Amino acid sequence: MSNEKLVDPGRRGLMVATCAAGGVVGLATAGALVSTFQPSERAKAAGAPVEVDISDVAPGTMKVVEWRGNPVWILRRTPEMMASLANNDSKVADPLSDKFYQIEVPAYAKNETRSRAEHKEVLVVVGICSHLGCSPSSRFAEGAQPSLPNDWNGGFLCPCHGSTFDLAARVFKNKPAPTNLDVPPYMYLSDTRIVIGKDEKGEA
Repeated sequence: MSNEKLVDPGRRGLMVATCAAGGVVGLATAGALVSTFQPSERAKAAGAPVEVDISDVAPGTMKVVEWRGNPVWILRRTPEMMASLANNDSKVADPLSDKFYQIEVPAYAKNETRSRAEHKEVLVVVGICSHLGCSPSSRFAEGAQPSLPNDWNGGFLCPCHGSTFDLAARVFKNKPAPTNLDVPPYMYLSDTRIVIGKDEKGEA
């Protein structure tokens, strides 16, 4: 006599339906999980290059825009500001930007002015201190000021731990910040318009 157990046909149908439904739910759940790992349109946009009109940035002034959730400074330096950079070469930790914080320094920014040759007076940097991520404040006036040396030539001061940067965003020696402020990839679309986050080598 056979030892096989007979399963009621109705019960068998119920089991099949239940398994099928479970499979559908499982697939739906897996699909939902996979979708959570896909970047949203907003996230994609946050990392996209940003076009900026710099026609309104007068000499000696700075414009702040956002790229990847961080402030990017666009400073148009005066001839006097540009001349002050050479005075700081021996005082800054990395005069030609051989090191970097989070973004590799573009070749066109590995110089005293840390800017493109066709527009040396325009500085484009990410305004985040390389020490603990605070945002430094501008201190463009020369001379002695609170928390600054008597021979200050203008630049930036991080309010969190006192790191100082010159007008090329190069960090001074013996400060908590280990590197200069980052220069993002950028390029000129015209004399008055730039794109941040993209250059001849592609997007960052």
